[in-house]
Amino acid sequence: MTALNLPEPIVAYFNADALSGDAVADCFTKDAEVRDEGRTHVGRAAIAAWRTAATAKYHYTVEPLAHVRNDVRHIVTGRVSGNFPGSPVDLEFTFVLKRRKISFLEIRP
Repeated sequence: MTALNLPEPIVAYFNADALSGDAVADCFTKDAEVRDEGRTHVGRAAIAAWRTAATAKYHYTVEPLAHVRNDVRHIVTGRVSGNFPGSPVDLEFTFVLKRRKISFLEIRP
């Protein structure tokens, strides 16, 4: 991830994603929003639950491949590999940062 020059909160997110829902939630602001698979999750408790449920459903890893900054958005292309149909797949992770935390994340194809 170092070669991509990702901001520290984004590096922390991808590192935490390999750990637990609580570790992931700690990367976000209190009122952060995550959009994934057609659902919106608001707040750290909801984000922790989202991550825990995703891990229970899919065993996966994410390898960041590319990073582009577009105004306040950081768009990271990540290769997601796991036990789901179509694996591996490249997804777009769009982050907005606020005070050294993630305030918004959208994951989409």
